[in-house]
Formats: sequence, C-alpha cells, structure tokens
Amino acid sequence: MNCADGPLSLPAYKPVLIVLHGEHSSPGRIGRLLRELGAPLDIRRPRFGDPLPETLADHAGAVFFGGPMSANDEDDWLKREIDWIAAPLKENKPYLGICLGAQLLARQLGQKVDVHPEGKVEVGYYPIHPTEHGHCLCDSPFPERVYQWHREGFDCPTGALLLAEGEDFQAQAIKVGERAFGLQFHPDVTYEMICRWTITSLDRVNHPSAQTRQRHIDGWFQHDRSIARWTVEFLRRWLGARELDDGVAPAE
Repeated sequence: MNCADGPLSLPAYKPVLIVLHGEHSSPGRIGRLLRELGAPLDIRRPRFGDPLPETLADHAGAVFFGGPMSANDEDDWLKREIDWIAAPLKENKPYLGICLGAQLLARQLGQKVDVHPEGKVEVGYYPIHPTEHGHCLCDSPFPERVYQWHREGFDCPTGALLLAEGEDFQAQAIKVGERAFGLQFHPDVTYEMICRWTITSLDRVNHPSAQTRQRHIDGWFQHDRSIARWTVEFLRRWLGARELDDGVAPAE
C-alpha cells in the first residue's frame, strides 16, 4: 500500500517511544505512519531533560532520530542514550535508529563512528545497494536512492548484519539481533523538512561534496514514491517483529 492510499488498518499497539534530539524536531513521516499503523507516540527529548523508561515493557518499540550533534560528543545525556540502547537489545524489543540513532546503535556495539577519510559528506539523495540479506527484508525492494544528511558514518559492527551499503559510507542499513535496525539514511523526511533543512542549515548544503538545494527538491519528486512504499512495508514488519528468513549468521 502506498502512503497516499489512505490510513492503514492494523490492530492497536502499545506506544512507540520516540526520541528526538532537537527542541522543535518532528518524527516526520515515521511518526505519521506509526500512528496510522495503530501505534501512539510517546515523544521524549532526553537532551532537554526528559527521562527514558527503565524498560520497554510498556512500549511497542523505540525509534531514535537524527540530530545536529555527533555520536562522539561527550554530553552526559548522549552517553546515557548510548547506554540505554542496551535495553531493547537485551529485551528483544523493536529498536529503530535513524541517522544519529543508527550511529548511537553502532557506538553501543563498540563500533567507531567517524568522518569520511576524504572529508566527504552525504547531504541529498544518494544511491544505496542492498546486500543479499537486505533483499530479504521487505517485499518492497530497497529504494535505489535515499535521502541523506550526515557527515559521519560507520562500518558494520561485529555481530550485525549489513542490509545495505553506500559508495562513500559503508553501513547504510544494519540489523542487530532479531528486532533492532539502524538506518543511516532518512526515510522520515518530508518535503517540508527538506525545504526547511536546506534553508536553515546552509553550512551543510554548501559543503563541497553536498548536493545543491535544487537537487534536494528535484530528488524528492524523483525518488520519494519508492522510499515511501518501502518505509510502509518496513514499519509493518518492524512493529510485527517479522524476522528476516535468511538463515545466515551475523558477521564475526
């Protein structure tokens, strides 16, 4: 079902914990689709003093979104977020990290997060390539290009499955255990968010390896339909804990 086809009809879920890193950040398309899938949102901003629950027993899962900070920053609240991610991994509850949220997952697993050795960034629409494991993730194939907004990345952590890789930053989608996922790209982004980010963060858009604002806008109309279709299918499986049936052990 395309997200433009109307509300999705699935049974009600417990709330999904939504962790945002900006004072006025939005969960974007992910938040809207989760509501349509029957999951209320429990939105928290630990950076601004909101506590995280000790357990996910009262939640259907957790989504950690992106932010302007680095996963390597020394702020106490950020260190607490990295430590907290051990909870869904231990409890085998659904976790989804987007951009910074994926990098925090990598840090929890002991993987280094760093800038590109040549100083490149991904800001705009870039190609990704699913691995053999990624082809099994959803009935809808991975989109050929996805929206990116990051200057740091990571390689696939030990014990994780690499689902999709990029040309300049290796790990674009990973799976950890049965229910935890990290996406370096932004399936949450909306047209409004793209318009706002490309105006308020000119330092990112003007980086030599970033795409121009017009390419961001054009990319939305060229690629977002396939991204939206994949995101709906992914969230259905994520909430329902439908596992990859690949029979392949994680990388050692």
